[in-house]
Amino acid sequence: MLKTEILADDGISIARAAQILARGGTVAFPTETVYGLGADARNPCALEKIFEAKKRPYSNPLIVHFSHLSAAYELLTFNDLALRLAERFWPGPMTLLLPKRPSSPLDSLVAGNQSLVGIRIPSHPIAQRLLNECGQPLAAPSANLSNHVSPTQASHVLDDLDGRIDAIIDGGDCQWGLESTILWPKKNEIIRLRSGALTDSTVSNSLGIKPKALTGKNQPQTPGQHRQHYSPRAHLCINVRDFAENFVRIGFGDPSPNDDFNLSPRGDIEEAAVNLYALLRLADTKASQLGKSVIAIAPIPWGGLGTTINDRLTRAAEEKD
Repeated sequence: MLKTEILADDGISIARAAQILARGGTVAFPTETVYGLGADARNPCALEKIFEAKKRPYSNPLIVHFSHLSAAYELLTFNDLALRLAERFWPGPMTLLLPKRPSSPLDSLVAGNQSLVGIRIPSHPIAQRLLNECGQPLAAPSANLSNHVSPTQASHVLDDLDGRIDAIIDGGDCQWGLESTILWPKKNEIIRLRSGALTDSTVSNSLGIKPKALTGKNQPQTPGQHRQHYSPRAHLCINVRDFAENFVRIGFGDPSPNDDFNLSPRGDIEEAAVNLYALLRLADTKASQLGKSVIAIAPIPWGGLGTTINDRLTRAAEEKD
């Protein structure tokens, strides 16, 4: 096992993290969405460490993070719609699925051996400082065990990956608490492959094109598509209005004395998004301590970020294989 270092968010620690990454190591770092597990996107040996640490299938692609658009433009092919999206929403919680240029040094492992690669430019200052210090793109899926609840705090990363990765930069809580939205910009339409922190209405209001879902065998593989994903260890029941004694209860709005936790007592969907993964982890711990078998969560309204939350909860509630 590795000894996982906990690094501060200062210049010395950023330089230390960049050194670890340069020699083919793995470093977890905060983004505005969730914590990512970074490795050199050009180095197949480093990328294999991500898959091994997370117990992630090699068929599940990784998202590559860049410091700025010009760096991404050198390695990927952007059509006009992709450029419009990039200029409007980067840096930020949007991933674009784009073809690699023939000369791109990005290793095939990042794309799951597909021709399309998911890329984004994070807005979190620590992520930006690390990317600039490295001077190279970093592959960085969520820094958790595969299919487990995504991490929004350094302690979550440590719970899942202590001894499995080289280092964690502790940058506090993540801003959004939900993963990036994955979009596939085609010639005249935008295909949404994963809902996320960037909503359809925000894209539509800005560009005049509403993203549409694509289903079926021909859709590209992207992170977050597995039917069972984002799951706590206890069984999760969703849209629960009546709670039983064997439940650990997560409410939303209108606090009840029966609630163990509440995503947002004032019914704020953005607050609920920020709290979702942290409270799922806390509820899981409480269920284990009390010998309870079920986490029950109140209904969450659909629309905007509520659609993303419901997508995550639906996948988290799927029966484990």
